[in-house]
Amino acid sequence: MPLTIFQRTLLADLAQAPTDERYLAGGAAMHFAPNSTRYSDDLDFFHDSEAMVASAFGQDRDTLQRAGYDLDVELTLPGFVRAVVRRGEDATRVDWAHDSAWRFMPLVHDSLGGWLLHPVDLAINKVLALAGRDEPRDFVDILFVHRAVLALAALCWAAAGKDPGLTPLSLLELLKRHGRYRPEDFSRLLLAEPFELGSAKKVWLGALADAEAFARARPPHESGCLYYATLKERFVVPRHDVPLTEQGIVPHYGEPGGVLPRIADARIEGS
Repeated sequence: MPLTIFQRTLLADLAQAPTDERYLAGGAAMHFAPNSTRYSDDLDFFHDSEAMVASAFGQDRDTLQRAGYDLDVELTLPGFVRAVVRRGEDATRVDWAHDSAWRFMPLVHDSLGGWLLHPVDLAINKVLALAGRDEPRDFVDILFVHRAVLALAALCWAAAGKDPGLTPLSLLELLKRHGRYRPEDFSRLLLAEPFELGSAKKVWLGALADAEAFARARPPHESGCLYYATLKERFVVPRHDVPLTEQGIVPHYGEPGGVLPRIADARIEGS
């Protein structure tokens, strides 16, 4: 599990004062998975309103100080607080930030990390992040979620629902501009396994091609959804040549707070 011992300890101490006002997102939440590929150098806590940021930070600061941590607040803005949290010789950066409550799935709970953004929402956020910036860590992460969470084709299709200013094809055009990296660009990242850039680029180009073919084959009115397979009980990339009902698949759209797939309705529809 690519969290440092210090990050794991910090999360465990925060879990002593559980709250539903914050949830872990970003790289640390993504790399909770035991097969993940990168350590995150910070912890990102998100909140559904600016007021919750201030409230949760105050509670967490008190909890951490009682546990013997020191907090050095580096930046405070409406809806955002950044601090370096230290104890002894160990330190990590922690952000408390406001983010939209709009998501595809409800939060999930972990005994160590508390509330976390669902893996599919983390993956969709990563697609949007890579579209807007060119960071080697995002490239590592997007290949991880493409392999371990859901294929890029389905993630791009769904991401248009979170950012209505984008279509799946326009998002892909932004993604195509990235991926031109050199081996030394990854030397500063703390990786859980070696990163072979040549192989990664082949996977990336294949994923982009598959995503474009998928976007051109799906009906435009479905843009912005995920596809849920009721028998497999997971999100999938549907075939374009067979109706969704015959595949046992239903579209799944996001909403404030997220929502579980409507499995009962889906099975009736596909029966």
